[in-house]
Order: sequence, then C-alpha cells, then structure tokens
Amino acid sequence: MRYCGIDLHSNNAMVAVIDDQDRVLYCKRLTNDLQLIRAALAPHMNELLGVVVEATFNWYWLVDGLIAAGFAVHLANTAAIRQYEGLKYAGDERDAVFLAHIFRLGLLPEGYIYPPAERSLRDLARKRLQLVQQRTLHILSIESLLARQINVRMNGERIQRLDDGAIHAFGLLLHVERAMMANMAVLRTLRCEIVALETILHHEVRLRPEFVMLKTTPGIGDVLAATIMLETGAISRFASVGQFSSYCRCVDSRRILPMTTLW
Repeated sequence: MRYCGIDLHSNNAMVAVIDDQDRVLYCKRLTNDLQLIRAALAPHMNELLGVVVEATFNWYWLVDGLIAAGFAVHLANTAAIRQYEGLKYAGDERDAVFLAHIFRLGLLPEGYIYPPAERSLRDLARKRLQLVQQRTLHILSIESLLARQINVRMNGERIQRLDDGAIHAFGLLLHVERAMMANMAVLRTLRCEIVALETILHHEVRLRPEFVMLKTTPGIGDVLAATIMLETGAISRFASVGQFSSYCRCVDSRRILPMTTLW
C-alpha cells in the first residue's frame, strides 16, 4: 500500500508518496494546480490508501477536487500534531513525508471535512459574525470619540439610530465630525449587510429539525440556533457527549500525570 502527504502552502504544495516501509516513492513541490497534483498522484492511485492534506487556510479547493477525482482524502488537524513534533524534522519535504508517515501508523489526528454545500452556508454564518464584530468596533469608536471630544456618554443602540442632523448638532470640530460620519457610513452599510445575511440564514435553516430543537432551549434564538447547528454539522461525527463538549470549548483542558510518575 501507498500513503500520500501534502504540505499545502499559499501558492504551492509539497506532495510526497511513501510505501508501507516508509520508502519515499515520490516527493516534489508543485504549483497549486489541481490538474497538476491529480496527474502526479494518478500513477499511485490504485495502491494509494489515502491522501493527507494539511488543514491550512486554503484547503477547500484541493480536498474537494481530490475527492471528486476518487481519492480517499483525510484532513490533518495540524494543531493536534504538536504532540508528535519530536519526530518531525524541519522543511516542507519532511513535513509532507511526516504526514504520510503518521497516517500509515494510524496516528493521524483528523479534522472534519465539512460537505461543500453545507460548508458554504456555515461560512456565510461566519461572515455574518465577522461583520457583527466590525460593527461593534465602529460603535466603540464612536462612543470613544464622543466621550473624548464632548464628554457625552451614549450606548450602542442610540448610536446606531443617529442621523446626519443629530451628528451635526453635536457641534464637533470639522475634521472630528467627518471622522464620525465615516464611522456612521460604514456602520449603516454593515447593518444592512448583516440583516441581509441573517435573512438568508433564517430562510435556509428554519425548517430543519436541528434548528427547531435548538430553539426550544431558553436563551437560544434564531441567530444562535443557526450558528450552533452550522458549526456542529453532523452530530454523529462526535462519538460521545464529552467529545462534543470539548469541541465547543466547554471542558477545561488539564494535564494529569500518571500515578507512576508521582513517586
């Protein structure tokens, strides 16, 4: 059998194929071109047990493309591989070979490959969250500006209702007022886009049983229910309640030494 590891970067990928004796059969840096990478793996396909792709920021196109071509693809959870870093040598070539090696040993910590159709909706929910965070940033900027310039305290809800006339009535210096107007212009755009995304998300998820079930929990409304559902994906991918709780960062991380080391 053969095993493949791909160390993926922004514009290139180091592709390595090893056999069950850890002999390197192929190792080459390729540009990020799906057809090129598929062609490199084609001679090994019949014996290839799986292809391990590093879970970098840009893995979607490669993983989806290889799966569509019939390869068995595994996503490496790079954060969890740190426990094996004592075995790892520096360099992209060794990184790719190492991914194939731990896959062969059955030690690969895998990430979840979210189905592409559902993934796009989840990413839309993440985009909404990003815009909400940016909206908060502009609200805080305006709050600070008013407190600093004219000693006025105003909460976020009131700030979002301000119009040009109300801003002009503050009597701010010309350039200060222009800075605040810039914040407000961005704030209004963000508000419109957030509402538009929330409308799409609600339309897509409102009839799903998971969404309906989540909303029966006190304190969980439309947005939070959609977020939990989309970030969770298929609940069956968690073998236990404990694993799901850990995924949600609801469980403390503790390192407990074995009893034998305490004596």
